[in-house]
Amino acid sequence: MKALSIRQPWAWLIVRPDLVSPESRAGAAGQLKDVENRSRRTNIRGRVLVHASLGMTRKEYDFARDYAAERGVTIPAFESLPRGGTVGSVEIVDCLDWSDSKWYMGQKAYILRDAVPLPFVPMKGQLGFFECASERL
Repeated sequence: MKALSIRQPWAWLIVRPDLVSPESRAGAAGQLKDVENRSRRTNIRGRVLVHASLGMTRKEYDFARDYAAERGVTIPAFESLPRGGTVGSVEIVDCLDWSDSKWYMGQKAYILRDAVPLPFVPMKGQLGFFECASERL
């Protein structure tokens, strides 16, 4: 299965492990990060694992915390975000040059849906998409 490394807290904003029931996820639809901002297009479609990158600076965290707060979302504390492993999966349904999503701020938008939080599995990530052995799940 393919995986994509995403820095925290952006990975958390995609999988939202605090919203476990279908009802809570449906009620928070506008608070779910529905795009992944990237500089390159992708032809990959379908379900991919969300890998939370190991790296996250305080400056990156503070920016994302403020960005999320402007959109009505409170993210967990810096120290509590899992890093260096898979945290969930999401379906990539398209790649666009522009999006009207309130989470869009990049050159390309990977359009996401149906994110599923999964138990944390430590593993080394890579830049871009990479193959992940299914036995690691």
